[in-house]
Amino acid sequence: MSAIDVTAKIASALALITLASHSVKAQEQVEKPVYEFEKCYAVSGAGQNDCFTANGACGKTQEEDRDPAYWVYVPKGTCEKLAGGSLQAK
Repeated sequence: MSAIDVTAKIASALALITLASHSVKAQEQVEKPVYEFEKCYAVSGAGQNDCFTANGACGKTQEEDRDPAYWVYVPKGTCEKLAGGSLQAK
């Protein structure tokens, strides 16, 4: 195998690795707060959700602001005071 063939194979492998790394969303396991909390749906911004839904495996995966399927931890008694906040997924 020539040096050109080896270089081409390495370049292809690096391109595939780069492509794969960009297609996987960064996920984060969000810890439960130490204060009394509730899950509040439809208030988090893109990439700010605290954990999973049917559409995302874990925290920080939300693609759109205020998606009604995603939730974020808030202090107990706060959610329904927030614009659009709901204690249930919509």
